[in-house]
Amino acid sequence: MKRIAVLGATGSIGASTLDLIARHPDRFSAHVLAAHRNVEALVALCLRFRPAWAVIADAAFEADLRQRLAGHGLSTRVLAGSAGLTEAATLTEVDTVVAAIVGAAGLESTLAAARAGKRLLLANKEAIVMAGPLLLAALSAGGGELLPLDSEHNAVFQCLPGGRPELTTAGVRRLVLTASGGPFRGRTRTDLAAVTPAMACAHPNWSMGRKISVDSATLMNKGLEVIEAHFLFGAPAEAIDVVVHPQSIVHSLVEYLDGSVLAQLGHPDMRTAIAHALAWPGRVDAGVRRLDLVALGQLGFEAPDRATFTCLDLAYAALRAGGTAPAILNAANEEAVAAFLDGRLPFLAIAEVVAGCLDRLAAEPVRDLAGLLDSDLTARREAQRIIAAMAG
Repeated sequence: MKRIAVLGATGSIGASTLDLIARHPDRFSAHVLAAHRNVEALVALCLRFRPAWAVIADAAFEADLRQRLAGHGLSTRVLAGSAGLTEAATLTEVDTVVAAIVGAAGLESTLAAARAGKRLLLANKEAIVMAGPLLLAALSAGGGELLPLDSEHNAVFQCLPGGRPELTTAGVRRLVLTASGGPFRGRTRTDLAAVTPAMACAHPNWSMGRKISVDSATLMNKGLEVIEAHFLFGAPAEAIDVVVHPQSIVHSLVEYLDGSVLAQLGHPDMRTAIAHALAWPGRVDAGVRRLDLVALGQLGFEAPDRATFTCLDLAYAALRAGGTAPAILNAANEEAVAAFLDGRLPFLAIAEVVAGCLDRLAAEPVRDLAGLLDSDLTARREAQRIIAAMAG
C-alpha cells in the first residue's frame, strides 16, 4: 500500500489523482490532502478519503478547518501554512508526494519532498522551471526519484529507455513536445485584440485551471514545458522541438539517432499520466476510454505560429540565458496572467510584460533558494510596474 500526499488536492490534478486512488484502494491511500484556502472542498475530501493529515496553505483558515473537521467527528490532524506543506511533504510514513500546487507557491514543499527522498510526482512545472538546478541537487542528495505528470513529459519518460538518461548516452537526437495550439490556433494578432478571459479559458481538449488555460492559449505553457524538459532529461534547447497537434492524441515523441521515432498516444485525460507515475514501473487501470485509431481516422501536425504567439520564443530565450532567467520568465508571466484574468491587461500584452522583464532584469546564477525567491520577487515587482504603466 502506497501512502500518497496530494498537495493541491482540490485542483484538477488533485481530482484526477484522487479518482485513481479511489479506483485502487488496495494499492493507494490518500494519507495527506492539502489545499490553498478552499476549506469546504478540503473537508468534503477528508470525509470521503479519511486522510491522516489535512493541510491548509493559507494559515488564516486553519481554525475554520479544525472546527469543521471536529464537527464531523474526523480524527484528521491539521497543518497550516508553508511550514505545514513542507512538513506534510516530508512525513516519514508518506511514500509518494504529488506536487500539484499551481505556481511558485509549490516550490518549497516540492524541494522538501525531494530532499526527503520521496517519490515525487511533479505536476507543478513552475518548481522545476524556477529552480531546476536546486531541484536536481535535492533529488540527488535525498536519493528520491522524480516522475513527471505533465502529459508531454510523462510521454517522453515512457518513450525513453528508463530513468533520466542524458541524450548523448541514450542515442537520442531530439525530443518533440506536442501542443494542441489552444483555443486560438490559426488566429492572427488582430483576431486576438479583444480576447476575454472566458475565451482564453475555453480549451478545446483539456479540462484545466484558469491560469494554465491562459498559458495554453498564449503557448507559454509549452514554453515552460521546454524548460522543464531541459532539466528533466538533460536536453539542450536545440534538441527540444515543439509541434502543434490539434487532436492532443500524440502527447510527445522521441527521435533516436538511428531514425526511429517513438511516440506515446492516448486520449487527453490526465489520469493516464498520473496512473503511470503512481504505479511505475507497473501499470493500473486508469478508467480512461480506449483509443480507437480507426475512429480517429487522421492525426494532424503543424508548426507553431511563433509570430503570433511570442511567449514560446521568450521561453527558449530564458532557457538559453540560464541562471535566474527562467524564474524571471515564470514570475512575470504569473503576474501578467493574473492581471489579464482580473481584466487589467489585454491578452496580447501578457507577452509584452514578460519580454519587458527579461529585457530589464539581468539573469544571475542560481545559488540557493533565498536568492531565487529574491529574483522571483524582483521580477514580480517589475512586472507590476510594467502592467501599471500600460494601464495608465
